[in-house]
Amino acid sequence: MAVGAVGAAAALTACGGSDGSGGGSGGTGGTDPVEQPGSGGAGGAVLAKTADIPEGGGMVFAAQKVVVTQPRAGEFKAFSATCTHQGCAVKDVTDNVITCPCHNSTFDAATGSPTGGPATQPLPARQISVEGGAITLA
Repeated sequence: MAVGAVGAAAALTACGGSDGSGGGSGGTGGTDPVEQPGSGGAGGAVLAKTADIPEGGGMVFAAQKVVVTQPRAGEFKAFSATCTHQGCAVKDVTDNVITCPCHNSTFDAATGSPTGGPATQPLPARQISVEGGAITLA
């Protein structure tokens, strides 16, 4: 029984985040939504081919904690995949909307701005480069 309670507490903690001290990258500590170079993820890592990212959709790369979208044909954007509400990972990009499954926050796939749910801060932008049909995390 004690193991189950610890597991449940860990699951709640992972979703809940913290509201005070401690480190982490919840994305709500500053006013500039653009993450600085070297602030997370592996720079230079090829994430996907441009053909893999559907127009109006996107892909979440959990290991790099980044979501890449294609809001309009040939236009690629990247954002932190960590929801600014309570730190859950976003899951889906459909019809130019990035969705967090934890509390149904939604974000604009072109800007990262919140469009619904409890999140009030935008997803921080991540730097990518698109060359030769490859999308690379900068």
